[in-house]
Amino acid sequence: MSSVDLCIQRHLVSPGRRFDLDVALQTTQRRVVIFGESGAGKSLTLKAIAGLLRPDRGWIRVDGTPLFDAAQGINLSPQARRLGYVFQDYALFPHLTVRQNIAFPLATGLFNPRARGRLPAVEQWLDQLQLGHVADQYPRDISGGQRQRTAVARALVAQPRALLLDEPFAALDHASRQATRLGLERLLHALGIPVVLITHDPADVEVFGGAVLHLRDGRTVGAAPG
Repeated sequence: MSSVDLCIQRHLVSPGRRFDLDVALQTTQRRVVIFGESGAGKSLTLKAIAGLLRPDRGWIRVDGTPLFDAAQGINLSPQARRLGYVFQDYALFPHLTVRQNIAFPLATGLFNPRARGRLPAVEQWLDQLQLGHVADQYPRDISGGQRQRTAVARALVAQPRALLLDEPFAALDHASRQATRLGLERLLHALGIPVVLITHDPADVEVFGGAVLHLRDGRTVGAAPG
């Protein structure tokens, strides 16, 4: 992902509330940070990029390829977009081990990955993210930082073109945040994978840099493409 060009609008109505999302960004940066307070529209924007939310109007292009274009009737499925998504709470399967969670995107049919199964791609990420010693443990038995790395490994095992991170440090306590933040930054730098990260924390903006899209009440109030 060497460029992102998006201009999207979405009108949402729920009991007692209406919300208008109106976001635009053009950048050639490999890192994009979407910044804003709670309720600014950050997660909605990330879901639109991932294909989990369909805008009413506009377009989303990555490296010149349209993922969504309302005027042309284009709306690629999440799978066709090949974007790895890490949810805010990590969304790990509690009944699966770390190894099984990472292997889940590679599973075929209706069955979960086998507990004793060994796939080269999974073992590679277990090693690279230093999770080998907890591979057979369950999410409830590992630390918050290890859960985060497990979720990142699960997103990367399918070889996505970019990684989408939804408030990656929100589930961590304050004491763990800085060390985990720096650890993730080093990992992403080593991997060289393009990233779109959403956050309400200015410290994340400072560490992850790149293009910064500032949202307030669903609208772009500042964009620094870099």
